[in-house]
Amino acid sequence: MHFKENIKLLRKRRGRTQDEVAFALELKRSTLSGYENGVGHPAIELLIKFSEYFGVAIDTLVKVDLSSLTESQLSQLERGYDTYIKGSKLRVLATTVDSDNEENIELVNEKASAGYATGFADPEYIRILPTFKLPFLSKQKKYRSFQISGDSMLPIPDASYVTGEFLQDWNFLRNHHAYILLTRDDGIVFKVIENKIDSEAKLTLHSLNPLYEPYDIAIAEVKEIWKFVNFISSEMPEPNKEKDQLVDEVKMLKRQVQAIQMKLNL
Repeated sequence: MHFKENIKLLRKRRGRTQDEVAFALELKRSTLSGYENGVGHPAIELLIKFSEYFGVAIDTLVKVDLSSLTESQLSQLERGYDTYIKGSKLRVLATTVDSDNEENIELVNEKASAGYATGFADPEYIRILPTFKLPFLSKQKKYRSFQISGDSMLPIPDASYVTGEFLQDWNFLRNHHAYILLTRDDGIVFKVIENKIDSEAKLTLHSLNPLYEPYDIAIAEVKEIWKFVNFISSEMPEPNKEKDQLVDEVKMLKRQVQAIQMKLNL
């Protein structure tokens, strides 16, 4: 039970005094103080009031140790992304922070991908991953980078590092947007998704490379989802062959026209 610690934490994060919260909930300050100190326990009617006041589900207030969440997770919770409210299990992400308690971006290279499939929820495994910063990304969100392999997402080249924002609430999945998914059987995959969770409990995954056919995956097979934000590659992009070919054909046509004009002028 984490109720007493959680309501105190949420109150302080909002910058509210006990008097202010007690007034909003129509309580005596001493009663609220007793709840925060674990002296008393509120009835269900009052638990509902606490839930509505903080915008956090009762299950979260009681069952989840909010002090163990990172700043980005707490920020998502306070912005209304509490998945207990939506009837699904809260996904608590294993993560690392720097000396200033700011989120790191962990790097999962190709060699680490196999281990990530089983160690993604293990804080000890996440702690040994390399970390870095991208100063232009929000400090209020959680990011992680994954090295992709293969040519299914060309023009994003093989061995690129794709960075994603952790998606707590999968109801926010958007059709025709790219995501990095951790799946039960295929490990890490990077695809453009078609969201069919509500109608068929699955996602349809599309590649950017048209040589690869789309395929379906049951949502129960997905362990994590990260929304694509950018990619880093040391490889220069391939020249646009179709454009170059068109330029060559235009030049050839010009030469042919010039040759015909020369013959007409003779």
